Amino acid sequence: MFESVYGTCLAHEMSKARLKFSREVVFPLVYDGLSFERAFRADFVVEDELILEVKAVAALAPIHASQVLTYMRLLQLRKGLLINFNVPLLKQGIKSFVL
Repeated sequence: MFESVYGTCLAHEMSKARLKFSREVVFPLVYDGLSFERAFRADFVVEDELILEVKAVAALAPIHASQVLTYMRLLQLRKGLLINFNVPLLKQGIKSFVL
């Protein structure tokens, strides 16, 4: 399935679990006095503590980890999860990050 389908199902499950989350969180980047208001978009911010990025790819690449780490730094969040749903067992597709 597509990432958007997994994201929708994940949002539904988080709602059922009564977790506070925001989806497709847009945030800016300021570089050398230039402001890019819509520079990045995180799939989820959960409980104002965790970045959660959803993938449905054949294999996670280093750029996917870099994406999560960049979002964590820019939003000043210490925890991140990268979940690839395109795996035989979901636990094989989960990568966690802590700064």
